Amino acid sequence: MNIGIIGYGSMGRMLAQKIAASGYSEIQNVFVANRSKEKLISIPNELCTCKSNAELAEKSDIIFVCVRPSDIKPVIKEIKDSVKKDALLVSLNGSVTFEMLEKLIQHKIAKVIPSVTAEINRSQTLVSYNNFVIDKDKTNLEKILSCMGNVVVLPENEIGMGSELVSCMPGFIASMFDVVCKSAKKHTSLQDEQIIKMVLNTVSATGDLMIQKGLSFEEVVARVATKGGITEEGSKIIYEQFPSTADAMFQKTLDKRKQTAQNAAKAFGSGE
Repeated sequence: MNIGIIGYGSMGRMLAQKIAASGYSEIQNVFVANRSKEKLISIPNELCTCKSNAELAEKSDIIFVCVRPSDIKPVIKEIKDSVKKDALLVSLNGSVTFEMLEKLIQHKIAKVIPSVTAEINRSQTLVSYNNFVIDKDKTNLEKILSCMGNVVVLPENEIGMGSELVSCMPGFIASMFDVVCKSAKKHTSLQDEQIIKMVLNTVSATGDLMIQKGLSFEEVVARVATKGGITEEGSKIIYEQFPSTADAMFQKTLDKRKQTAQNAAKAFGSGE
């Protein structure tokens, strides 16, 4: 099985290197192609370069398209006559729908949304499939993606919220605890670095505790927030005041996601 990756930006590079280092015996070669050839000059020895996207498509059994939304349509048009009959096309853009892609090529297509936590092999990678994809394709793709962490299969219409929960969430979490740490700083002489380290280690350990012990959020609160205690007072404030912030955050991001999808639809509908 040969893997092809079109686009060697930050996402394409990470994906290529993770797959090449996975050690899966089924993978023979990992091919990469990029519009700017300069990016391919110093690629690792375990990767193979192709002169064009069409050449990569001819050689690959799974083709990851890791380009900007505005470049997806030209790339698909460039490779559609070179894609092997049984190959699986994989788009790494959540805004471009299967319907848009199928207007260009009637083929097996998957959509994949990784998380930045793939860098430490703890991504919750989202996957969705169109109706042409068969079980064998799903098994192969999910095994490959597991080198970055867990794989979560969702219907296409849930990819938006799924992206908020796993792909955007590291940014949301970092923002929230940045606020917490800055607020804590107002009430202590501890150094910023120490505050941040204490909070991050506690956040990471709490998540691991909940997963390993199967605890709910409410159960953790109940175990820490004793009746009439300090934690209970802080938890009350969060439950009373934070819901409106969370609602506003999701409303804003989902509205932006809808707008991005509309822009993608316009781009696909314009020109040849």
